[in-house]
Amino acid sequence: MSHLQKLDQYFSEHRDEHLQELFEFLRIPSISSLSEHKPDMLTAANWLAEKLKKLNIENVSVDPTEGHPVVYGEWLHAPGKPTILFYGHYDVQPVDPLHLWESEPFNPVIRDNKLFARGASDDKGQVYMHLKMIEALFATEGTLPVNVKFIYEGEEEIGSPNLPAYVEANKEKLAADLILISDTGLYAPGKPAVCYGLRGLTGVQIDVRGAKGDLHSGLYGGGVQNAIHALAEILASFRDEHGTIQVDGFYDKVRPLSEEERQAYRDLNFDEEALKEEVGVNELFGEQGYSYLEQTWARPTLEVNGVFGGFSGEGIKTVLPAEAGAKITCRLVPDQDPDEIVQLLKAHIEKYKPKGVSITVSEFDKGAPYLTPFDHPLIQAAGRSYEKIYQVPTAFIRGGGSIPIVASFDEILSLPVVLMGFGLNSENFHAPNEHFHLENFDKGLRVLGDYLHEVSELKI
Repeated sequence: MSHLQKLDQYFSEHRDEHLQELFEFLRIPSISSLSEHKPDMLTAANWLAEKLKKLNIENVSVDPTEGHPVVYGEWLHAPGKPTILFYGHYDVQPVDPLHLWESEPFNPVIRDNKLFARGASDDKGQVYMHLKMIEALFATEGTLPVNVKFIYEGEEEIGSPNLPAYVEANKEKLAADLILISDTGLYAPGKPAVCYGLRGLTGVQIDVRGAKGDLHSGLYGGGVQNAIHALAEILASFRDEHGTIQVDGFYDKVRPLSEEERQAYRDLNFDEEALKEEVGVNELFGEQGYSYLEQTWARPTLEVNGVFGGFSGEGIKTVLPAEAGAKITCRLVPDQDPDEIVQLLKAHIEKYKPKGVSITVSEFDKGAPYLTPFDHPLIQAAGRSYEKIYQVPTAFIRGGGSIPIVASFDEILSLPVVLMGFGLNSENFHAPNEHFHLENFDKGLRVLGDYLHEVSELKI
């Protein structure tokens, strides 16, 4: 039998056993953002470490950080073959609002061949696939076709604040030929995709202060600046009517799309009419001269995420608000620098600051954009593995979102990153009723197993 036939037989025979074991993992409420779940974070880390040890992975450790621990392990007995560093995270998002869940978030259930639980898709289910794929290769072949290392963190959902320092301190231990991450998704149901780029992220909070307190609009209106009006002027200055960003220098370092990439996106035949129906709008909006996919994958953004100030209770309160504020985030693309963009934002805000107010600008966490050329041999090899299992051509896409640690891996370890995910956008990660389509769980195991064989044949 071929290695794929052996894997298929093994996964079919052990499917129920594997799902029950995954249930154990999903029952651990490893919510990284809530301090009361700190013991659960350690429980989840130790659970992963024990599973790695049972796979005969060596030098397994649960390494402390300033926050939640990092799980590490390695198997380096494929001389002359490449080394894959697997990354994922065992932390999950909070479950609020609880009343919208149709079943308990930490009591996994299967309905319509979908596994419902917090973390099912993001990212425990996909991390678990790494482990079972390794188990299957050992069971069917007695060895692995490549060398492997594992690094699983517990802080991805809170921005990975401590992982860059861990990676920097352990560069030699983490040395590899590529990093493989399963924390992304397919392009569409039945349509696999290799994500070769992610947008970066940066942002600020703008706090506007006018008078020393709210003022009566009849006594002072027209003679004293209203903090909300001042804020509105600033916000309106950021973009034109098409959404093109008006901040001086904002686009200066944006790497243009190649014609090959633009053609690849056109070939996907993205259905904008279906998108409008899905999100409930009658018209799309965005930077002119670019398709929706180009706008959301390869162009930068500036979005107002929240505005606050003044009176918002029932009825009306005739005041001039003394304070107002807004939260702004920007998705960034190669070769934009998050720190530089923040400075451009600050300069723009100062340039357009209305009279009669003072302004404070606070910075948020930052993450750099990431890109591996989509014609890279490792990316193309991933596409071949998807196609063998899904029996359709693989899409090569960028992700509109951000995984900040990906850019850190790129900067610190200087390794290509291959994003091989198996989720779907409809699976409610970060929301009630998160779930994972088990069809993609089953196929993904086989894709990952084949990819190790594909990589073993490459001269890296």
